[in-house]
Amino acid sequence: MSFYAIPIARLIEEFEKLPGIGHKTAQRLAFHVLNMPKEKAERLASAIIDAKSKIKYCSICGNLTDLECCTLCSSTNRDSSTICVVEDPKDVAAMERIKEFKGFYHVLHGAISPMEGIGPEDIKIKELLERIKDGDVKEVIIATNPNIEGEATAMYISKLLKPLGIKTTRIAHGIPVGGDLEYADEVTLSKALEGRREI
Repeated sequence: MSFYAIPIARLIEEFEKLPGIGHKTAQRLAFHVLNMPKEKAERLASAIIDAKSKIKYCSICGNLTDLECCTLCSSTNRDSSTICVVEDPKDVAAMERIKEFKGFYHVLHGAISPMEGIGPEDIKIKELLERIKDGDVKEVIIATNPNIEGEATAMYISKLLKPLGIKTTRIAHGIPVGGDLEYADEVTLSKALEGRREI
């Protein structure tokens, strides 16, 4: 039984449905919203509705955009010979933050996971192969997550690309900057050794 008026209880309940939000955080957020001036609360509600109604997937790479083609794909300053394959639109944002990658992206919208019933046909692999057919792409960088699903997806894609003669690389995984070797697990150390480079 809730001690709150129904509208407050509903607001808390909706916040609890968000990832990483427990009951106490949901309560704090609900009371924060209730203490906002009405105009700020309306702006927040409007921003949520606006994003939900206007944001869609880019017709080329699958990133989030409010246009038919996202700003990255419509840029003339990017290197069309390289595509970085990621699992999720959040990964595009992470890669762009480092300001090192100048090519284009391809968002798979997931990873192969037989345990969850997700096969190659359930993610955007076919669309990646279509993009590569034009012949401009020389390298595909696979930047899927360093877990079982991400590794399986990377291996599957690399096997598809090998016969096409396209250079296929995988981002290195290993010891984080500032990390100590003694605290790294065996898999991380193994990946770090595999991904070593000449200095």
